[in-house]
Amino acid sequence: MAGKIVADQIEHSTAGSLDTSYVVQGSAKAWVNFNGNNAIATRDSLNLSSLTDNGTGDYTTNFSNAFDTGNYATFYGRSIDSSAYPGGGLVVAGHITTSMRFIPQRSTGGVNFDTELAMANNHGDLA
Repeated sequence: MAGKIVADQIEHSTAGSLDTSYVVQGSAKAWVNFNGNNAIATRDSLNLSSLTDNGTGDYTTNFSNAFDTGNYATFYGRSIDSSAYPGGGLVVAGHITTSMRFIPQRSTGGVNFDTELAMANNHGDLA
Protein backbone atom coordinates (compact mmCIF):
# COMPACT_ATOMS: atom_id res chain seq x y z
CA MET A 1 0.00 0.00 0.00
CA ALA A 2 1.41 3.37 -1.02
CA GLY A 3 1.13 6.25 1.39
CA LYS A 4 1.84 9.89 1.75
CA ILE A 5 2.91 11.97 4.71
CA VAL A 6 2.19 15.68 4.50
CA ALA A 7 4.04 17.94 6.91
CA ASP A 8 5.25 21.53 6.96
CA GLN A 9 7.69 20.94 9.79
CA ILE A 10 9.83 18.13 11.21
CA GLU A 11 10.57 18.10 14.94
CA HIS A 12 13.27 16.15 16.74
CA SER A 13 12.73 15.30 20.39
CA THR A 14 15.87 17.16 21.55
CA ALA A 15 17.33 19.03 18.55
CA GLY A 16 14.41 21.32 17.69
CA SER A 17 12.38 21.65 14.52
CA LEU A 18 12.94 22.43 10.85
CA ASP A 19 10.60 23.46 8.03
CA THR A 20 10.34 20.65 5.45
CA SER A 21 11.18 23.12 2.63
CA TYR A 22 14.79 23.12 3.92
CA VAL A 23 14.90 19.34 3.64
CA VAL A 24 13.40 19.25 0.13
CA GLN A 25 15.37 22.17 -1.33
CA GLY A 26 18.61 21.80 0.63
CA SER A 27 19.28 18.09 0.28
CA ALA A 28 21.70 16.67 -2.26
CA LYS A 29 19.78 14.87 -4.99
CA ALA A 30 22.85 12.95 -6.19
CA TRP A 31 26.33 12.35 -4.79
CA VAL A 32 29.23 9.98 -5.23
CA ASN A 33 32.55 9.08 -3.59
CA PHE A 34 34.73 6.89 -5.80
CA ASN A 35 38.24 5.66 -6.56
CA GLY A 36 39.34 7.07 -9.93
CA ASN A 37 42.59 5.08 -10.23
CA ASN A 38 42.85 2.18 -12.68
CA ALA A 39 39.45 0.44 -12.74
CA ILE A 40 37.18 3.10 -11.23
CA ALA A 41 34.99 1.94 -8.36
CA THR A 42 32.22 3.60 -6.37
CA ARG A 43 32.69 3.66 -2.61
CA ASP A 44 29.22 5.04 -1.90
CA SER A 45 26.59 7.06 -3.75
CA LEU A 46 23.03 8.32 -4.03
CA ASN A 47 21.04 8.50 -7.28
CA LEU A 48 23.94 7.15 -9.34
CA SER A 49 23.29 4.57 -12.05
CA SER A 50 26.91 4.23 -13.19
CA LEU A 51 30.34 5.80 -13.55
CA THR A 52 32.14 6.15 -16.85
CA ASP A 53 35.92 6.30 -17.23
CA ASN A 54 36.46 8.46 -20.34
CA GLY A 55 40.27 8.22 -20.15
CA THR A 56 43.00 9.54 -17.88
CA GLY A 57 41.44 11.84 -15.28
CA ASP A 58 38.12 12.14 -17.12
CA TYR A 59 34.99 10.81 -15.40
CA THR A 60 31.24 10.92 -15.97
CA THR A 61 28.69 10.30 -13.22
CA ASN A 62 25.39 9.05 -14.65
CA PHE A 63 22.25 9.71 -12.61
CA SER A 64 19.50 7.17 -11.92
CA ASN A 65 16.93 9.99 -11.84
CA ALA A 66 17.46 13.03 -14.06
CA PHE A 67 17.50 16.64 -12.92
CA ASP A 68 14.83 18.94 -14.35
CA THR A 69 17.46 21.18 -16.02
CA GLY A 70 21.23 21.24 -16.39
CA ASN A 71 21.35 24.21 -14.00
CA TYR A 72 21.79 22.17 -10.81
CA ALA A 73 24.69 23.08 -8.51
CA THR A 74 27.67 20.75 -8.33
CA PHE A 75 30.31 20.70 -5.61
CA TYR A 76 33.24 18.44 -6.27
CA GLY A 77 36.59 17.51 -4.86
CA ARG A 78 39.52 15.21 -5.35
CA SER A 79 42.57 14.09 -3.45
CA ILE A 80 46.07 15.39 -3.98
CA ASP A 81 47.56 12.03 -4.90
CA SER A 82 51.25 12.87 -4.67
CA SER A 83 53.74 15.70 -4.71
CA ALA A 84 53.77 15.33 -8.50
CA TYR A 85 50.23 16.75 -8.64
CA PRO A 86 49.97 19.53 -6.07
CA GLY A 87 47.12 22.02 -6.25
CA GLY A 88 45.32 22.05 -9.54
CA GLY A 89 41.61 21.90 -9.97
CA LEU A 90 38.70 20.24 -11.62
CA VAL A 91 37.07 21.17 -14.89
CA VAL A 92 33.37 20.47 -15.33
CA ALA A 93 33.22 19.39 -18.96
CA GLY A 94 29.56 18.40 -19.16
CA HIS A 95 26.62 19.33 -16.98
CA ILE A 96 23.38 17.89 -18.38
CA THR A 97 20.20 16.55 -16.77
CA THR A 98 21.29 12.90 -16.85
CA SER A 99 25.01 13.15 -16.10
CA MET A 100 27.93 15.29 -14.99
CA ARG A 101 31.43 15.00 -16.45
CA PHE A 102 34.51 16.32 -14.64
CA ILE A 103 38.25 16.28 -15.16
CA PRO A 104 40.96 16.64 -12.45
CA GLN A 105 43.91 18.65 -13.77
CA ARG A 106 47.42 19.58 -12.64
CA SER A 107 47.97 23.17 -11.56
CA THR A 108 50.61 23.58 -14.27
CA GLY A 109 49.97 22.68 -17.86
CA GLY A 110 46.36 21.58 -17.38
CA VAL A 111 47.31 17.88 -17.59
CA ASN A 112 44.56 15.42 -16.63
CA PHE A 113 45.33 12.78 -14.01
CA ASP A 114 43.56 9.89 -12.30
CA THR A 115 42.78 10.51 -8.65
CA GLU A 116 42.37 8.01 -5.84
CA LEU A 117 39.56 9.97 -4.19
CA ALA A 118 36.96 11.78 -6.27
CA MET A 119 33.70 13.21 -4.94
CA ALA A 120 30.73 15.08 -6.41
CA ASN A 121 27.63 16.45 -4.67
CA ASN A 122 24.71 17.72 -6.78
CA HIS A 123 21.88 19.99 -5.60
CA GLY A 124 18.81 20.91 -7.64
CA ASP A 125 15.32 19.74 -8.55
CA LEU A 126 14.76 16.31 -10.03
CA ALA A 127 12.59 15.91 -13.12
